[in-house]
Amino acid sequence: MSISKNKVVQFHYTLRSEGELIETSAGKDPAAFLFGHGSVIPGLEKAMEGKTTGDEFDVDVDAVDAYGERFDDRQQQVPVKHLQGAKRWKPGMVAMVQTDKGARQVTVVKVGLKHATVDLNHPLSGKALSFSIQIVDVRDATEEEISHGHAHGVGGHNH
Repeated sequence: MSISKNKVVQFHYTLRSEGELIETSAGKDPAAFLFGHGSVIPGLEKAMEGKTTGDEFDVDVDAVDAYGERFDDRQQQVPVKHLQGAKRWKPGMVAMVQTDKGARQVTVVKVGLKHATVDLNHPLSGKALSFSIQIVDVRDATEEEISHGHAHGVGGHNH
């Protein structure tokens, strides 16, 4: 079965930027997503289309097809209590904040007693990314997964 819209794809990945290891699923459960619903970066989704279980490939994704370009004017002050992920914050640390569009990663620029200046750009914005991909499984999505817009089960969303 090949990867196309409304298929659930389980895959292992290794992500590098400028030769530096960023993240890998090696030794963990594979990641899973519902193809065609914007769950992964556009360049990676495009590279997966038509692939099947067992396929292994490498793909380079330009910043514009990954997390987008970096914008210098995307900084904002937020209350320190809204930063999630650590007890003490230092510049350069990545935090999660809840927004009206869900959780979002931000990078701490400066920390005061009650407020922090954060960079709203995704930490990987402006960077070309290199992926090594292994397709573990491809299956039809359930009606529930399609209505929810994401994969369920191992590597997917758990309710």
